[in-house]
Amino acid sequence: MSYKKNNEKNALHGFSLGIATTVAEPNTILPLIIHHFSSNLIIVGIFTSLLRGGAIIVQLIAAFYAQGYKEVMPYLRIVFFFRFLSWFLIGAAIFFVGDSDKTLTLWLIGIGLFFFSFSAGFGGIYFKEIIAKVFDKKERGKTMSNKQLFASIGSLLSGGVAGWVLENFQAPDSYAYLFMISALLMGVGLVAFASIEEPIKENITQREDSFFKFIKNATNTFKSDERLRLQILITLFGYAFLLAMPFIILKAKDSFELTGWLVGGFITIQMLGSILGNLFLWKRMTDNYVHMMQVAFAIMISLFTLAFFASSPAHYVIIFLLFGIARDGFRNADMNLILEIAPEEKRPVYVAIQSSLTSVGFFFAIPGGFLLEVFGYDALYLLTIMILSVGLFFTRRLLKMIS
Repeated sequence: MSYKKNNEKNALHGFSLGIATTVAEPNTILPLIIHHFSSNLIIVGIFTSLLRGGAIIVQLIAAFYAQGYKEVMPYLRIVFFFRFLSWFLIGAAIFFVGDSDKTLTLWLIGIGLFFFSFSAGFGGIYFKEIIAKVFDKKERGKTMSNKQLFASIGSLLSGGVAGWVLENFQAPDSYAYLFMISALLMGVGLVAFASIEEPIKENITQREDSFFKFIKNATNTFKSDERLRLQILITLFGYAFLLAMPFIILKAKDSFELTGWLVGGFITIQMLGSILGNLFLWKRMTDNYVHMMQVAFAIMISLFTLAFFASSPAHYVIIFLLFGIARDGFRNADMNLILEIAPEEKRPVYVAIQSSLTSVGFFFAIPGGFLLEVFGYDALYLLTIMILSVGLFFTRRLLKMIS
C-alpha cells in the first residue's frame, strides 16, 4: 500500500469536508443561522449539538457488526451518500421554506443536521478502522495532521466565500446557497476517500449472538481497562469548551457590529490557526499524543481567559486563532490515543465505547445555553476554564500509564 496515495486521498477528503462544513461552522455561522429563525439561546445550543451529537446511539450498533467484518469500505460508501444527501437537503429546505414558516424550517434543519450526524456514527467507526489498517502508528498522526491541514485550507477558502455570500445575499437565501453548493463540493472528497484500497483484516472477533450480549461484553471491557476509562474521562473534560464556544460569536454580536465579512474573517482566522497548529505543533508531536492533548488543553484555557475581557474584533481574532490551533490538537490526540490503547481485534469496540461515551460532550452546548440565560457570560467562561483545568490535571496520570 502506498502511504503517499492514501495520504493524498485522505487529505482531499479533509479539504472538501472542510469547505462544506464551514458553511455551518458550529461556533460562528450555525449559531447565526439558528438565531435568524429563533432568538432562544437554548434552541441555538440544541442545534449546534445536533451537528455533533446525533451519532451517539448508533456507534455501538456499528461496532457490534464491524468487529466481524474483514472489510468496512462498502458500508462507509453508503454512509457517505447519506451525509451528502442530508447536507444538500438542509439547503433546499431553507431555500424553499425559509422565512415563510420559521418553525417548519427549524424542524427541517434539525432533521437534516441529525441525519448528517447520525450517519457519522456508523462512518466514524468505519473511518477509524480504515485509518488504522492503512497507516501505522506514526503515519496516522502525520496523515491526520495533513488531513486537518487541508481541511483548514478548504475552510479558509470557504470562510472567504461565506463572508462574500453573507454580505451580498439576503438571509435566509444566503444560508441556502451555502449549504447546497458546499454539498456538491463535499461529494468530491467523499468519492476520493471511498477509492482507498482497504486491506483484508484477518484478525477479527467472532460477533456475539445478540446485541445485548455485546453490550455486556463492552461494559466488561470498559470496567477492565483503566487506560480506556481515563482517556474517556479526559476527553469529556476536554469537550467543556462546547459549553461556551458556540455563544462567543453571539457575545461578539452584542459588543460591536458583526458584518458578513467579519463573520467570514473569524472563520478564516480560525482555520489559519488550524493550519499553523498542524504545521508547527501537531505534526511534530506524533510520538506523544498525551503531550499533544496537554498543549491543546493549555491553549483552550488561554482563549477562554481572554474571552472574559474581549470587547473588540481584535480580541476575537486572537480567540478564534487559538481555538483553531487547540481544536485540531484535541482531535488528533483523541483519535490516535484510542487507536494506541485498543487491541487490534477489539479496535471497533474500543472506538465505539470511547466515541459513544464521549459523545455526551457534544450536547454540552445545551446546558451552556441554559447557564448563559441564567448566569451570563462571565460565569459560563469561568466554569469552562475550571473543567478544562481538571482535564489537564488528569492527563498527567494517563501519560504515566501509556509511557
